[in-house]
Amino acid sequence: MPLTDEERTTYSRQLALFGDEGQGRLKRGRVTIVGAGGLGTVSALYLAAAGMGTITVIDDDVIEARNLNRQIAYRASDRGRNKAAVLAERLRQLNPHITVTAVVDRISAASVKALITETDAIVDAVDDFSVRMCLNAHAVARSYPLFHGAVSAFYGQATTIIPGETPCLACIFPETPPSDETAVIGPTCGLIGSLQANDVIKFIIGNGDLIANRLAVWDGRTGDLDMMPVEKNPYCPVCGDG
Repeated sequence: MPLTDEERTTYSRQLALFGDEGQGRLKRGRVTIVGAGGLGTVSALYLAAAGMGTITVIDDDVIEARNLNRQIAYRASDRGRNKAAVLAERLRQLNPHITVTAVVDRISAASVKALITETDAIVDAVDDFSVRMCLNAHAVARSYPLFHGAVSAFYGQATTIIPGETPCLACIFPETPPSDETAVIGPTCGLIGSLQANDVIKFIIGNGDLIANRLAVWDGRTGDLDMMPVEKNPYCPVCGDG
């Protein structure tokens, strides 16, 4: 489907970068964002603004006052409402040219196959390691690219998993980290969520190097962003020989 005149105006700064073909790929793109918190709101807003044609947001949580320091799509008046529903509403307001679906549910080993189907990319914006590993296993099994992000206090990390080509998350993080709730500052979510959205856009349009086979590690206290090489584990129980 060709771009409309209104879309050309909206995306004029992007068309100068990657032309009608690239913007058309975004318009046909389908992204599933799991988690509508600090990372999910940032990545979703940028993907919607860029013209990602179909966005599905999955989250069963509700908005609380303690979320508002970093989950920038929400307002104080949204407290008590479902995150996925509110985020979908805000994305439609931001860009009426795209299709946004809210799924009020939680990803688990029992639900993931039914909840994530026919997508071009999965954005990992969750804060639960078991859910993250569930996403990783599903992405590898279905060959869905997975765009990982995680934050804690001033620190964050991001990487892109291309099944069959890169290490999966189980290769990179073979052990379960502590599950204690940690402090987090909004700009950390903003930076990591932006890295995720940037990689999704590059992947969809087929232009630019992804954060693949590397782990981007952000230290907000020093302002350092390091790229650490990561390797595939041939004995990985998810993507290797077990």
